[in-house]
Amino acid sequence: MPLETAVSRRLLLAALVLAAVTAPIVLRGQANGGYRTGGWLAPRTPWGEPDLQGRWPVTHLMGTPLQRDEALGTKAFYTAEEMAARQRQVLARDTRYKELVSSGNLGGALTTGTTDTGTPQRQTSLIVDPPNGRLPELTAEGKRLGARMKSSWSISPEEDVVWDAPEDFDTWDRCITRGMPASMFPFRYNGGMDIYQSPGYVVLSLEMIHEDRIIPTDGRAPLPAAFKSWMGESRGRWEGDTLVVETANFNGRTASVNFGILGAPPGNRIPTSQQMKIVERFTRTSPDTIDYEITTTDPVVYMRPWTARFPLKLTPDYEWWEYACHEGNRTIRDFINSSRAERAYRAAHPNEPRTPPAPR
Repeated sequence: MPLETAVSRRLLLAALVLAAVTAPIVLRGQANGGYRTGGWLAPRTPWGEPDLQGRWPVTHLMGTPLQRDEALGTKAFYTAEEMAARQRQVLARDTRYKELVSSGNLGGALTTGTTDTGTPQRQTSLIVDPPNGRLPELTAEGKRLGARMKSSWSISPEEDVVWDAPEDFDTWDRCITRGMPASMFPFRYNGGMDIYQSPGYVVLSLEMIHEDRIIPTDGRAPLPAAFKSWMGESRGRWEGDTLVVETANFNGRTASVNFGILGAPPGNRIPTSQQMKIVERFTRTSPDTIDYEITTTDPVVYMRPWTARFPLKLTPDYEWWEYACHEGNRTIRDFINSSRAERAYRAAHPNEPRTPPAPR
């Protein structure tokens, strides 16, 4: 078993055992004590910490792009008139999706651009810094590393991708992880996130790739830099009403942002490095809202840090589905076999179309 996997599983077991013997873990906020935010009395846990527990899916943000349309410049929010137009557009899309599902045309439904329906937001982008709402420019090294990355998500229809081994696919293709910071951003399905707390721990349980980020909040020192993992090593602390999570010790083997995130660059070809550090802030501001902020600093890849900010919405009735990625998954093998067949055909028929004719 890889070291990073073994460490993760031991930490998960320790956290769950500790939670079981010290305090009940619930999905709804508890009204024990509290603190005031704008006149609202927020809940606290039985041991006195701000209570963030609950089911907080990010599916409502699917219609908000990671990057802002360049034509909008530094415009951070839509006007009321623009929001009304967006709501009509989303309603028409969702109606079309439901019609296709009810008729049994599941493939057509997928092409409508939604699976878990979203809600239009006034934000013009999830990124709030840089002020133009777009990812910073890549460094020369970031561009070099990105050019070496491989994925089933093509950069363009003209890209001629060769698949010959599992390593020719990205970590999301292979059901390993979406990585960070990508895992904290919305995708069009499996966007659930549960937050659990016990004394000394916060656990972020993600529906996509069924990953659990186990975050000690008891003041312990970070692991030595030699311990690298896919999702990094996190430590949390409370700054007043805000949970601050700092994560480092990444293995640098994942994409920074995934093509599946609306408004992200195509192709899953923005890398991460082992020098990446991420700071997140969770602040509960109302019974059903957490203000979430995430800042990514990776001097190897980006010319400057970048920050995204968006609301998390408490949705206790969100239906959580098992993310069974590996089970019955033939895609990797099929891609490799198809790629080899295409190359063999081209070698034997240099003047013919690039792919063999469909069998009759």
